[in-house]
This record gives sequence, C-alpha cells and structure tokens, in this order.
Amino acid sequence: MSQRPRRARPAVILLADDDPGDQNLTRRAFAKAKLSNDLRVVADGEEALDYLLHRGRYANPASAPRPDLMLLDLNMPKLDGREVLRQIRARDDLRRLPVVVMTTSQQEEDILRSYDLGANSYLTKPVSMEQFLRVAEGLDDYWFQLVVLPPA
Repeated sequence: MSQRPRRARPAVILLADDDPGDQNLTRRAFAKAKLSNDLRVVADGEEALDYLLHRGRYANPASAPRPDLMLLDLNMPKLDGREVLRQIRARDDLRRLPVVVMTTSQQEEDILRSYDLGANSYLTKPVSMEQFLRVAEGLDDYWFQLVVLPPA
C-alpha cells in the first residue's frame, strides 16, 4: 500500500467556539498530539464569518488564510453556529469548506438540523483532555490523512 504524500503546508483549522476553556483544551490537545496544523480561533459566529469573508481585522487574506477544515460550536453569541453554517453553505466560495460541528448538544434535533444545513460531521465535545486528544488525533487522521479535500 502506498503512503499518501504529506501536505506541503500545515492544514489551517478554524475553531469557532466562545468558551475559553474549550478553546484552550483544543489548543492543548493539538499541541500534545504534536499535530502540525495551524489552529486559528474565533470567539463567536460573527467573527467566524468575518474571518471567512476577510472582513474587518481579517481583511488581509495572508493573515487569515482560508481554512482546510472548520470546527464549529452551535451555541455562540451574536450569531449561532447554525446560522454560520447556513451562510457558509449559501456561498459558492465557501460551500465546499468541510465543517465539523463540535458542540455539547446531544439533542437529536440539533444533530439532524446540522446535517440538514450541510455539516460534514457532528461531534459531541469531549470533556476530558484524554478525550480531546483522541478527537484531535482522529480529526487529523481522517481529514488530513485519509480524505481528499477540495482545493482551497
């Protein structure tokens, strides 16, 4: 079996999550797993769209590179993750962006609605560092080793 070639650059992952504790846990899990990804963090849905659309402080595409993958919390201030996902899927320039919903909700309604809006995957947020580490490694294995992503 041939090995898939390594990426020429670290994958850019955009984490949209308003909880500083979850942001920190995600950063620590990626660092502990020694993943060579470029994790960018935004704290609400409005900021996520600003990043993706290069508005405001994210106007320079060089300092806000297009993500290869987005991790999206559903329950955020200003604009919730459902609306962010709806707007992403409505835009020709963003609709192919892989979006993994990563949230605390295990409600069937949230799961179904997320997939209806175009989520590629739905994960319940891990609660421990060990679980976060497993999720980080799994995301890296699946999205950046196995899956062929659309070009940015």
